[in-house]
Amino acid sequence: MTAAGNDPRYAARLRSALTDLLVTQGVIRDERVEAAFRAVPRHVFVPLVPLESAYTDDVVLMKRDEAGVAISSVSQPTVVAMMLEQADIRPGHRVLEIGSGGYNAALLKELVGPDGSVTTIDIDPDVVDRARVSLAEAGYPEVRVVWTDGEFGSPESAPYDRIVVTVTAWDIAPAWIDQLSANGRIVVPLRVRGQTRSIAFDLENGFLRSRSMTLCGFVNMQGAGANFERVVPIHGDKVELSIDEDQSIDAAALDGVLRQPRARAWSAVLMNREEPVSDLDLWLASTLPGYCVLTAGRSARKKGLVSPTPRWGASAIVAGGTLAYVTSRATADPDFVELGAIGHGPDAADLVERLTAQIQFWHHHHRHGPEPVLTIHPATTPTAELPAGHHIPNRHTRTTITWP
Repeated sequence: MTAAGNDPRYAARLRSALTDLLVTQGVIRDERVEAAFRAVPRHVFVPLVPLESAYTDDVVLMKRDEAGVAISSVSQPTVVAMMLEQADIRPGHRVLEIGSGGYNAALLKELVGPDGSVTTIDIDPDVVDRARVSLAEAGYPEVRVVWTDGEFGSPESAPYDRIVVTVTAWDIAPAWIDQLSANGRIVVPLRVRGQTRSIAFDLENGFLRSRSMTLCGFVNMQGAGANFERVVPIHGDKVELSIDEDQSIDAAALDGVLRQPRARAWSAVLMNREEPVSDLDLWLASTLPGYCVLTAGRSARKKGLVSPTPRWGASAIVAGGTLAYVTSRATADPDFVELGAIGHGPDAADLVERLTAQIQFWHHHHRHGPEPVLTIHPATTPTAELPAGHHIPNRHTRTTITWP
């Protein structure tokens, strides 16, 4: 049975069970978010999947482009709830959602109540049409659905107390800041050096300051704000380095680098195999020049060209014709690994020592401490006026990462 041909009572039981799960897991903490999840019929927004799938804690893919890349989806309920908690939406708020689908807009409408307003926008006319129909069917016809490029927001209903972005962005569009009310908040999946985090930013005196962040994954933004990581192949077995628009790598200098002798160094830092390394990755990205992300196909790993690296990529640094990347090795305790670095090239020994030194520094000073603060200033802001930290130039802004 598809979600379109459902038993309302059965759907209500499934919706209740999903909400109970998210509450039990601690994903939902706000009673108002819980009430919204219990009220909004998610199955109406994913009519082509089985009813049970509509109330599974998983993303539902809605559309792919001609190359097979996902360009529209109804997000995983865990991620939706997490971002709503970050947004701290109040009754009477005016909210803009960038990247539509309908379901999240309905939840937002529940949170703002009858005195608030929700505008949801998307660049894809098919998505807009589907969202408009689904919202009306689910009982939320007052949500304003607009076909437009998300890079430019929706000035007609501005200013907004909250802006919630549901596509991966690599920069903050000027229109988003311009359309945010004083002391407003924007929650956005922001890609920073190969990692995407949902970050809640508050507007303070013309710039944005982060209040919370957590790892997430979304389809990429399309249109004027689209920006994809640049990929630099360094070996035929799908061994690649990923960098951002402001970075550059001399691919010719790295030709054959993996065939050069290895240098290794170990940090004596142990990590549980289930412990995420995302904070370490962000620390390395904000401290080491030449940072990039190394990915390798299965054949390269089986051949031992790289050893070992996570399938989603490993932090790496490049200097001229030298490459070094983070790796790990087994320990006496099967639940733990030791972190280290492997390098190839004329300066391999130096680069692996740099990596392991920063792994150790992160372990001793930041591993169990508070998360870093990200601030977003206009691109024209002089460096002397930026807060201390690592500065990343973007198209519209400058991102500063400051570690306590």
